[in-house]
Amino acid sequence: MIKIFSITTLLNRQPFWSVYLVWSFAFVTIAAEPKLPNGYGISAKYPGDFNIQTDPAVLLSEDFENNAEFKKHWDEISDKDGKVVSLITDSPEGSNGKQALQMTATLNENTGGHLYKKLPREVEKAFARFYVKFPTPAAYIHHFVHFGGYNPPTKWPQGGAGERPRGDERITVGIEPYGNYGKYPPPGAWNFYCYWCEMKVSGDGKYWGNSIEPETSLLIQADRWQCVEIMLKLNSKPEEADGELALWLDSELKLYVKKGTPRSNWTGMGFKVVKGNGKPFEGFRWRNNTDLKINFFWLLHYVTENSYRQNNVTNPPLKNTVIFDNIVVATDYIGLIKPVK
Repeated sequence: MIKIFSITTLLNRQPFWSVYLVWSFAFVTIAAEPKLPNGYGISAKYPGDFNIQTDPAVLLSEDFENNAEFKKHWDEISDKDGKVVSLITDSPEGSNGKQALQMTATLNENTGGHLYKKLPREVEKAFARFYVKFPTPAAYIHHFVHFGGYNPPTKWPQGGAGERPRGDERITVGIEPYGNYGKYPPPGAWNFYCYWCEMKVSGDGKYWGNSIEPETSLLIQADRWQCVEIMLKLNSKPEEADGELALWLDSELKLYVKKGTPRSNWTGMGFKVVKGNGKPFEGFRWRNNTDLKINFFWLLHYVTENSYRQNNVTNPPLKNTVIFDNIVVATDYIGLIKPVK
């Protein structure tokens, strides 16, 4: 925020001895705009993520260290024939644990699986952090981790593909690997895949989640753990477009989208955030009714033959595997796992 003062007015009201102070502060005072954090957040207080679930800001925490008991932490688990979800010996750097969750999609047998959780309370702003690894040979994915809200809240994920939300019943934000029709090597590059009441229509007259990604693609490297964190902030009033969306990779802010952010031209596919010569983004009016809040987290690994066809893969791999660990959803920024000294 910038405030301009009249120097004549100030001089008339100030004694001569204060002219120096007037000269120093008369022209402009600048209130710095709050910036989003980087590095450690809540995690700084809990090295190795040990006991992070006790923090009052935490809504969900999962480290997959309790063997089959972890399934009781989730409202719904999709694990067809017990062949999708398993625990393996692996963990990201700094973790206090030794196990991770592996999801395996197998063509002609299943489309992968999911873990879904209704959050213990509804909130206006939330952060979701998870660690992920794509083992070699990495493959293309149809849909991935989703975050958002349903009104009323449910203990299971809802549908709505191809339909624009009304604004009072559904908001979904996916953080997903995107192959860009085979231009990016598998699993692809990170992008947001969003459904909300002001999304744009696709060329076929339907609404297929709008993609939001940076101008410089965030390519995903196989065979390494990566810390992914997203922030979803809802608009404050039904008529306001002051919602926000952000992405951190390894606790470095990579994408921050809000009203005024420079963007490319809108299409039915969405837009890219650009550094210069862009048009100001109109802002996120995620909802038109404040009864709709953030209330679910959906750890999803969804794979179809279409995810390969769209990326020009003629001989897709039979199995498509991903590994997750150290999931935290909270009302404050979380950050990387802080190593135990």
